[in-house]
Amino acid sequence: MKIVESMKLLAIVVLGTTIMSAQATRTWVSGVGDDANPCSRTAPCKTFAGAISKTAAGGEIDALDPGGFGALTITKAITLDGGGGQVASILVSGTNGIVVAAGANDVVTIRNLRFDGLQGGPSGAGLTGINFISGKDLNVENCIIFGFSTSGITASLGASGSVHVVNTIIKNIGSCVPASCLTGQGDGVFAQTTAGTVQVGIDHSQIMVTSNNGVEGGQNSRVAVNRSFVEHAGANGLKASDGTSANAQMTMENSESDYNTNGVTAGTGASVSVGGSKLSFNSGCGLNAAGGGMFTFVQGANGTNRGHSNAGGNTCGTVSPAAQF
Repeated sequence: MKIVESMKLLAIVVLGTTIMSAQATRTWVSGVGDDANPCSRTAPCKTFAGAISKTAAGGEIDALDPGGFGALTITKAITLDGGGGQVASILVSGTNGIVVAAGANDVVTIRNLRFDGLQGGPSGAGLTGINFISGKDLNVENCIIFGFSTSGITASLGASGSVHVVNTIIKNIGSCVPASCLTGQGDGVFAQTTAGTVQVGIDHSQIMVTSNNGVEGGQNSRVAVNRSFVEHAGANGLKASDGTSANAQMTMENSESDYNTNGVTAGTGASVSVGGSKLSFNSGCGLNAAGGGMFTFVQGANGTNRGHSNAGGNTCGTVSPAAQF
């Protein structure tokens, strides 16, 4: 009888422990929280790193109120939401803001957050705002990323994946000089993969003041920029190139690329198409065919391109068909 009662007691203890340690589908962080808490709405955690271990895969971490919620490495499907209309931020120095090292089928969403790389601060700048190294799909929505020394968003994968950047501002990125920048350095957004393809969509976003390129598509990339503008890039507003093979492809529609060295560049092995867009006040060329194929959408639904006051000319190299300015 005592053995039976002991087994019942053990089962109750095990069940209770399992319930207590179960991960929640929604957890909360607060500027006045504590990572020792269960991360519930009434007992929130302090940081994203403290909350993620208590959040189930596919779940969501939400910010209750303003706060700085710390750097994070994401290894599973998750949504981070800073909440609209408040200061929910990640401030880092000498490291990355968020690293996404998720599984092959994992979808990660990051929205309503500010990433401050503290460039010019006494401790030195943060490296990359969001560094995507593995996962199925990364979504960056309604975010502000600024002050990072290496890049704003980098997707450098070893398999196929996708990135969607929507309603996001990326500004004051990079500390390298264009001629000395390594691959992806000084870029607002950079994407490449060594296998498969990486597909990037940028919509309703602004990328400003980057030391190298505003948007760069590298090896095996497919980059589509729509209803966005890029300004004051040290090298190219937009650039596609992966060196020797014809794998980098980029489109730009209904967008602007102004005050850069070149507005849009098709580098070696790349194919770039531009339609319904404006290129102005670039110190070099508006459309620059520099070893790759530069194409324009002709009259029709996509409209025509407009070039104005590009010091090196509206077009450089062969643009096909005629640039439709």
